[in-house]
Amino acid sequence: MASLNKVILIGHMTADPELKQTPSGLSVCSFSIGVSRKYTKGEQQQTDFINVVAWRQQAEFVSRYFKKGSSIIVCGSIQTRNWTDNNGQKRYVT
Repeated sequence: MASLNKVILIGHMTADPELKQTPSGLSVCSFSIGVSRKYTKGEQQQTDFINVVAWRQQAEFVSRYFKKGSSIIVCGSIQTRNWTDNNGQKRYVT
């Protein structure tokens, strides 16, 4: 059975994106977007804050044309990883 890992998010940039270079020269851009959840009448709107990483040309594009408050659509895949930090605490990130 084939698996599918595809996500489409529509939201707003929560801060200006940060463009950096890896030691090998690849562009990488980290940013966060706020994505509103569906809600029914009478409920308070809730927002999820999603951390995003873009690479290469997409990283340069985001850093050039987007800023805090910009509307953005992100299409990609979800990845997770975990590690133990220097204090022995287990860490997990999506």
